[in-house]
Amino acid sequence: MRKLMLVLMALLLAGPVPAEEEGLPDPTTLEELQAAIVEIMEDDDLPAVGIALVDIDGPVWIDALGKSDLEEDVDANADSMFRIGSTSKMFVALAVLKLVEEGRLSLDDKLADLAPEIAFENPWEDSDPVRIVHLLEHTTGWDDIHLPEYGHNDPKPASLKEGLDFHPHSRVSRWKPGSRMSYCNSGPPVAAYVVQKVTGIEFERYVKEAYFEPMGMATTTYRLSDDVVAKGVTAYANGNEPQDYWHIIMRPSGAINASPRDMAKMAALFLNRGVVDDRQLLSPSSLDRMETTGSTPAAKAGQQVGYGLHNYSSVHEHWVYRAHDGGVNGGLTEFAYLPEAGVGHAVMINSDNFIAFGKISDLVRNFETRDLEPADVKNTTELTNGHLSIEGLYHPINSRQQIAYFLDRALGVQALAFEDNVLVRKPLLGGEPTSYYAVTADTYRHDKTGLISLTRVVDPLVGTVVHAGTLVMRPVSPLVVYGQLGIAALWAIMIVSSLIYAVVWGIRKWRGKIPGGATTRVRVWPLLASLSIVLFVLLFIQGMADPFSSLGKPTVYSVGAMLSSIAFAIFAVLGARTAVQERHKQMNRVNYWHSAVASFTHCIVALYFLWFGIIGVVTWA
Repeated sequence: MRKLMLVLMALLLAGPVPAEEEGLPDPTTLEELQAAIVEIMEDDDLPAVGIALVDIDGPVWIDALGKSDLEEDVDANADSMFRIGSTSKMFVALAVLKLVEEGRLSLDDKLADLAPEIAFENPWEDSDPVRIVHLLEHTTGWDDIHLPEYGHNDPKPASLKEGLDFHPHSRVSRWKPGSRMSYCNSGPPVAAYVVQKVTGIEFERYVKEAYFEPMGMATTTYRLSDDVVAKGVTAYANGNEPQDYWHIIMRPSGAINASPRDMAKMAALFLNRGVVDDRQLLSPSSLDRMETTGSTPAAKAGQQVGYGLHNYSSVHEHWVYRAHDGGVNGGLTEFAYLPEAGVGHAVMINSDNFIAFGKISDLVRNFETRDLEPADVKNTTELTNGHLSIEGLYHPINSRQQIAYFLDRALGVQALAFEDNVLVRKPLLGGEPTSYYAVTADTYRHDKTGLISLTRVVDPLVGTVVHAGTLVMRPVSPLVVYGQLGIAALWAIMIVSSLIYAVVWGIRKWRGKIPGGATTRVRVWPLLASLSIVLFVLLFIQGMADPFSSLGKPTVYSVGAMLSSIAFAIFAVLGARTAVQERHKQMNRVNYWHSAVASFTHCIVALYFLWFGIIGVVTWA
């Protein structure tokens, strides 16, 4: 279910999969890297891979391998145009920073002052207003955009303002702006609208004139242009099933089409610190600010990794890249550079194969860092009771979409504990641990990079929290954690056993071996509740084949999921009520207690779902 809810977010950030776990060699030459990528493409059936490798002296390797269109048997090349998804957000930050340098904007400007016509809600606006910096660092507290916005696939509304007016409901602050980071696609288009309003020029045109043209990114575009029609790769999802072109309603968040040749020029901009052909497009200090997290309490306490101005830190072994990934249906992109080493790259595929994409990403990073010496990070701090007080269980409190919080708080629990003077953060339900060395009782360095990556601070709403990268976690009682997991395990057992047992007693009922009345009523309601929740999950799974069309509007899948969730709650209550009413009736006590436990467990889960808005969920709203 957690994976299911996350897939609803189309502009995903693809995480790397360590190459060594797959038995892949570390490439030492460009030829070895090329051969390894070709091998992955063949093994994982990737249609095409676009590659742009750049160092401080210029291009190292720019090309595209494979087929841009499988049906038409069209070869990909360096000019083939891929969708770069959320990597597009970097140009929103670049545009804002250019205006800041010109004195026409400030990162501290209030959104309400600049664009009062843009709808948003912030209960703390008087004391903690939404500012431009919050839009760029994703610290507004807003939800990610909702399915109707993701599912909007019409070239119109053509204007940015019309797109922002289409479905503004995600722009509601869930916490004080600046206090927590939560990635969302709702903030960047608002920042782009501010750029448009300040300059008096359509945002896409402004970016083209300020950046694309001076950088020589000749074909890069936000829209379905003639170049995209002629050179655009076909996107493939769900096992190389071709996808229609996605007319993204929030274009600044993820709509750019770009070739490997153009992405190499984008990498050069950052490596050369804003200089293009002896022209300073943006100052090094502005790029430094873009690469720095500034608005959160953790950043103010010294944390050195996290999400900057649409530019975030991405750890690879001992090195911290600056990066922004992106994804669309049938396409994934990684844009990353290592300023101190003078290397950068873009990797683009026209597939949704995250595993293969991660392998290629890791190969490229291994190649780029092959000759670098890792930092010598030492653990020299003596632990005190102040350090030890950070140990415990934590659950996340900055869900990307609020609808997923009911899963995050139960399944996303992290454990912090010291092992041989090393603080280890480990997902409770399994996953790779991360180790830190103490700097103070509240700040901790990553054991490989040496950068402060975990910080204990005070959240203005909930008190003491821990920021680990972009994750924000609140201490939680073991009783709550294990109680939730215990109830979830019991619930799963009750669902499975109810369905299996129904076959047995259903046959006996049909043969007249089980009387009607209380004996039957006690068993029927928990069975119907189990069937309802199974139907709810199955409808979501089926709807995920085309989530925007199937769940982003009223369909048999979305309406069916809403009704089945309501039915689950009703049957749970009826089952508990019946178990109480019929508790003294003559019947097999094992059968009674099984049904009663199932019904009361259903009720507990139904109340949990109701509290977090899952009962009667309207995915198209």
